[in-house]
Amino acid sequence: MWHVPVMARELEVVVYYDFASTLCYVAHRVMERIADDLDAIDVALCWRPIDLTRLTGWYVGMPLEGVRRANALRVALELDVSVRMPAAWPDSRSAGAVSLGLAGSDLEAAWRERVFSAVHEQGRSLDDPALLPALGRDLGLGTAGLADATALAALDAETERAREAEVSGVPTLLLGGWPIGGIQEAWVMRSLLERWAMRRRAARAPEPSA
Repeated sequence: MWHVPVMARELEVVVYYDFASTLCYVAHRVMERIADDLDAIDVALCWRPIDLTRLTGWYVGMPLEGVRRANALRVALELDVSVRMPAAWPDSRSAGAVSLGLAGSDLEAAWRERVFSAVHEQGRSLDDPALLPALGRDLGLGTAGLADATALAALDAETERAREAEVSGVPTLLLGGWPIGGIQEAWVMRSLLERWAMRRRAARAPEPSA
């Protein structure tokens, strides 16, 4: 069985993402840089895939050009993340559905890494039907059952939960019910999460006895 649970942290922060998004890939790389810092304060990132096209006017095949493209590439450059941005918005639903199927297992992070690096480093296309099966074989799993109608419905449900949390874009961190969109430098993200964790723990602390 490959579906092995991983150890939970005291505090978890949901990160909503879509594999099609270059900025989500940038966030993936930036948050890697502070992984040890988050371990030290016992905070885990819970990456939750959604289908951004259900929250916005974006659509599969939409050209990624003009200001939209320039802004994404500018952020990547400023945060020192090399990217190969797709020319058009790809169909990321199956990749997201597989990620949800792996949620909580020891292969979830490995799948996320492989998909992000294939699309945004190697320039491979999520619209290529051979891509996900190949990535699945790398991990010793089959993707057919994970990306079926039931899995895609689970992705839609996750997207609706994001909508209810007032998520309107990706990447978005959900901090105490508040959606914080975008990605900043590693030290900014570290400071943000450290302050959030401190406030959460202070709120949980029992009142001193008289």
